[in-house]
Amino acid sequence: MFIQKIEKLIFNEDIFFVSANYKYIRIYRWNPSLNIKPWFNIYPIVLNETSTQLMVLDVLFKIKNDFDSTLAFRRSCREGICGSCAMNINGLNSLACLKPTNFQNSSFLTIYPLPHLFVIKDLISDLTNFYNQFKLIKPWLINNKAYNNKFNLQSKYDRILLDGLYECILCACCSSSCPSYWWNYDKYLGPAILLQTYRWIIDSRDENSLSRLNFLNNKFRVSKCHNIFNCIKVCPKKLNPTKAINILKNLIAE
Repeated sequence: MFIQKIEKLIFNEDIFFVSANYKYIRIYRWNPSLNIKPWFNIYPIVLNETSTQLMVLDVLFKIKNDFDSTLAFRRSCREGICGSCAMNINGLNSLACLKPTNFQNSSFLTIYPLPHLFVIKDLISDLTNFYNQFKLIKPWLINNKAYNNKFNLQSKYDRILLDGLYECILCACCSSSCPSYWWNYDKYLGPAILLQTYRWIIDSRDENSLSRLNFLNNKFRVSKCHNIFNCIKVCPKKLNPTKAINILKNLIAE
């Protein structure tokens, strides 16, 4: 494949021979319908001056549309809001729609699905366990008061307490980067779910805080966090799940 001409590579109108000037997108592939082990596909591309502003998701779209329609990956909003396109890019979990193509230090861009999760196909991770854990924390307001069609208001201070919590988009970048979650994914809730739990506990409009804390009072669900801080490093929203988890530990101990 490296001898033949490759026509109309990404946003380039000319024809080039494959050479050291090419950049290479190396993508993890696995298809459950094929009785073979996972493999890598390598796609050579040429980037012109304007292409350096491309996001990884743009490159994946180009590969899927023009070179290999069998490539599977999740995507939706393209604006870092839905969290669908979470994947491991050059060793770090990130959102493909927010991750620029950066070839400054290497000619290769390597893309895996989120690590230590079951894979459905190619770059699509199985988030069934992740969302089942999210369901366990009852992510909604629990309040039995009758407001008679009035708003359930909170003070400005109480609202500020939710900053840094409600922004979580449940992309699973943090949980799938956490070694404690790799080893205990069926028992430990992980940083994303615990951040969401704290978001509901700290909400002044919720009356179920004690019950939520009792649910967390388990030797695995919270205590398996060892302050490794991978979750902070990879969060695309720059949130701090470790801080929320440590506060939860203190609330449980009180």
